[in-house]
Amino acid sequence: MKQKKNRLTLYIFIALVIGIILGYLLNIYYIKTYNDGLAKATVKIEQAEKKLSTITDSTSVTYKALKTEIATAQKSKSENDKMREKKLELFTVLSDIFLRLIKMIVAPLVLTTLVVGVAKLGDIKAVGRIGGKTLLWFVSASLLSLVLGMILVNIFRPGEAMHLPLPDSHTSTGIQKAALSFKDFIAHVFPKSVIESMATNEILQIVVFALFFGVATAAIGEQGKIVIKLFDAIAHVILKVTGYVMNFAPFAVFGAMTAIIAKQGLGILSTYALFIIEFYGGLLFLWLVLTLIGSTILKKRAFELIGRLKEPILLAFSTASSEAAYPKTMEQLERFGCKNKIVSFVLPLGYSFNLDGSMMYMTFASLFIAQSYGIHLSFEQQLTMLLILMLTSKGIAGVPRASLVVIAGTIATFNIPEAGLALLLGIDPLLDMGRSATNVVGNSIATAVVSKWEGELSEPISDSAEIEMVNEEKK
Repeated sequence: MKQKKNRLTLYIFIALVIGIILGYLLNIYYIKTYNDGLAKATVKIEQAEKKLSTITDSTSVTYKALKTEIATAQKSKSENDKMREKKLELFTVLSDIFLRLIKMIVAPLVLTTLVVGVAKLGDIKAVGRIGGKTLLWFVSASLLSLVLGMILVNIFRPGEAMHLPLPDSHTSTGIQKAALSFKDFIAHVFPKSVIESMATNEILQIVVFALFFGVATAAIGEQGKIVIKLFDAIAHVILKVTGYVMNFAPFAVFGAMTAIIAKQGLGILSTYALFIIEFYGGLLFLWLVLTLIGSTILKKRAFELIGRLKEPILLAFSTASSEAAYPKTMEQLERFGCKNKIVSFVLPLGYSFNLDGSMMYMTFASLFIAQSYGIHLSFEQQLTMLLILMLTSKGIAGVPRASLVVIAGTIATFNIPEAGLALLLGIDPLLDMGRSATNVVGNSIATAVVSKWEGELSEPISDSAEIEMVNEEKK
């Protein structure tokens, strides 16, 4: 499995490089005429509109001439754009297929995983305060990660350098629809039919239904276990389908990168480099913040814990899966002094409910896409997006690139083009490595903190003590 994931990541990087090379060749040889035509038309429109703004008499000959000039330039721009799109249609269709497949699995994946996750949380009553403390940390850490991502992406604003036009299908609706009234917001939150919500991919409505359904399933006791088992099986099937869909990712990456570079030129890569550097800087800052908060409870041992996590962090980073590092993480936490009963309870929940790296990525990526299309989201809209991401991400397992599924469902709520996901496909494997490693750090600190709160954190097991234990076992 690990080898397969590594192979897929390799194929994606190969597709990325080939797409960049082919896109560059197409940019300078194949569609240069249309790119030049678009650039000239854009300049003409800007110059004419600037002159037009200085004329007050709309009946003058100059005014009418400028209006005609703008109309002609807009027609030329539209024709060049259509011809360019037609020439690149073979490549854009590859990413379109992938995006449609991603949208296909959004609703069932959120419903099944969240129902199972919430239903299993019903068992928290049996463990009482441990569950409450665990959830308190998870919710706080998730909100911290989301807010930190929102703050950083608003400071850095990496998407603004993209200057991408809105797709034609999106222009007619307009971003103002995202400015929901209170009544509209309520309609978006509470479903009148879960079937309708599933059909239209209204993720927030699916989340509300899943919360009710999961709690009710846990409440009916023995009969509920049958439902949990069924939904758990369906969730595993959907995750398997997700794996199949991800196998198409290299083709989507190739098509998306070829089309983007062909249209924008190699200059677009500097924006990607900026995005990657800023995102990884944000992750390191999140590590520091989580460790410092953990140190208020664990004292100096919080930094010792990070030192012990080197191996699972590297494993998660290299495989782009925090699940791959699960056994080693559990082992290191127990060696750190956490009791097995705490580790076995907190850590599995953390892999569904406390994906700190993924949470930061979701706000960072969603707002990056909005910035790329020049879509302004108010503070209230960003806060709403943050809360939606907080809900939709719960129950999604830490599988590679699952964050794209959550982002796909969330940005549609704000009329941000789903096509913007193509901007992330090429670099997502590299970003996934960082956020997977961060998930390991976040869950480990959470487990150690809950252990300390419960008075179940003992002295760490030294290497010499471990050798003695191994020798005893051999005897």
